[in-house]
Amino acid sequence: MAVHWCRYRDSNTGTKKAKVFPEPVFAAPMVFEFGRIAVEFLKRGINSKVYEGAARKLGFPITTVQHGVEGLMFLLTESSKLMISDVDFKDSVMVLGFSTELNEILLQLYVENHNTIRSTLTQLAPSLPSYHNLEWRLDVQLGSRSMRQQVVPMVTMLLHLTTGDTDNRRCLLQTNPSTLLHLITVLEAALASMKNNHARRILRNIK
Repeated sequence: MAVHWCRYRDSNTGTKKAKVFPEPVFAAPMVFEFGRIAVEFLKRGINSKVYEGAARKLGFPITTVQHGVEGLMFLLTESSKLMISDVDFKDSVMVLGFSTELNEILLQLYVENHNTIRSTLTQLAPSLPSYHNLEWRLDVQLGSRSMRQQVVPMVTMLLHLTTGDTDNRRCLLQTNPSTLLHLITVLEAALASMKNNHARRILRNIK
């Protein structure tokens, strides 16, 4: 009996693992069933009772069904996040050593569901605040009772952020010019680093 390795993400620890499955598990109807469950779980969350029903239906242990579904969830999710092409997906699964029929089934599952999966992942992403406006003022203290000859500049900024159509936030910030210049330098360096190939690959993954 031939066996194959399939990578999956442990639902409890979040770590990536590998599992050996016997060839009969990957008969076409069973893979489609695993794929249906995987896509459903990605949309609505994991339901352990579904594993029990699928195990009875397919005649396999619950752990085998669970690992198979989790392996497909990981494969479909990562491929959808990377937005890889049909050809790249097929080349990627070929190295797993599956049969040609199984590779075609996996490709079909990916082609039919990758847009839906990406939409679901986008909805699950946290809503981060974005820049809306900035007000600033420069204050200079020229002296005090204890020190009559001094120059203490201070920059006060009111940062307006938005996290939705009506949800707005304001943050009051205050700093000296030297710290502000350092902050500008760091931010400019960060913007410049986004132009390299490594940063572009990361951005493609999180879009």
